[in-house]
Amino acid sequence: MSKFKTNAAKESLLRRVRRQRLKYITILPSLITILNGVCGFASISFAGKGAEMAGQFAAGRLHLSYFAMAGYMILIAMIADMLDGRLARMSKSTSSFGGQLDSLCDVISFGVAPAFLMLKVLEYKLEVAGLMVHGTAVGMAVQRFIWLTAAAYISCAAIRLARFNVENEEDESAHMSFIGLPTPAAAGVIVSLVIFHQETMLEFADSGRLYGFFESGLVYALPFLMLGVAVLMVSRIRYPHILNQYIKGRKPFAHLIRVLLFLGLIIWSRQAALVLIFCGFAAGSFAKWFYYRLIQHRALTGAGSLAVAAEQADS
Repeated sequence: MSKFKTNAAKESLLRRVRRQRLKYITILPSLITILNGVCGFASISFAGKGAEMAGQFAAGRLHLSYFAMAGYMILIAMIADMLDGRLARMSKSTSSFGGQLDSLCDVISFGVAPAFLMLKVLEYKLEVAGLMVHGTAVGMAVQRFIWLTAAAYISCAAIRLARFNVENEEDESAHMSFIGLPTPAAAGVIVSLVIFHQETMLEFADSGRLYGFFESGLVYALPFLMLGVAVLMVSRIRYPHILNQYIKGRKPFAHLIRVLLFLGLIIWSRQAALVLIFCGFAAGSFAKWFYYRLIQHRALTGAGSLAVAAEQADS
């Protein structure tokens, strides 16, 4: 009887502790995390307007297409995503609530928003080109392929975030690399290409047939690139944490030169810089994995086979 009372008292105490934990949250990191989700929702709103109206978003001296504005909202969400976790770790106020809230907002900003933006940009391009003819077999097949591509990307982003929550460690020293392409970087690949297309390539759309070919090719490549980054998100390829590995702490002088070159590129053309940074980051670790896993592995296997053959010949 006393043992039953003791167990009941322990369960009651645990319930009270759990209820009390939910009463206390960190305000500033949570607000920044919510800003991340709000920016993702704003991106979806701008992308929807861009498909309906081929106009410009204007606010003061800012004149951007709605698609470009949707991309910049996702970039602002990335900044908020970087700040909330760092503020929580600096103030030693990390919590399971903050991690779950961050993942929910990330699904909106780096999962749904980039997929919806790609969907609307491609639909608008196909309609302008006269290729999206509703009711025809070709038009329906193209529309289904684009939709399935966006759905696959959203699914992989959700899986990537759920896996990160399970495998994540709150210790700052454990945040030196990521397993799989991070969702903000995957979204950055798509967003940077959309911004580059809207702000750079469309300005010279009438410069010649070759230029028009590249402009159209960039848009038509978006769903295939989205499938590629979706696979990289759920892969086991390790991606470095840029801030912790290359910027934070003492680094070789060559790192300073690289940072200065990147800053110069951003000043010269922020659109081109975004493409190089995000696409280079996504492709860099994959290229290393491909080299070490396939090319170098085959070379070592071939060398081992030759050594075995030589030993057999000597014997």
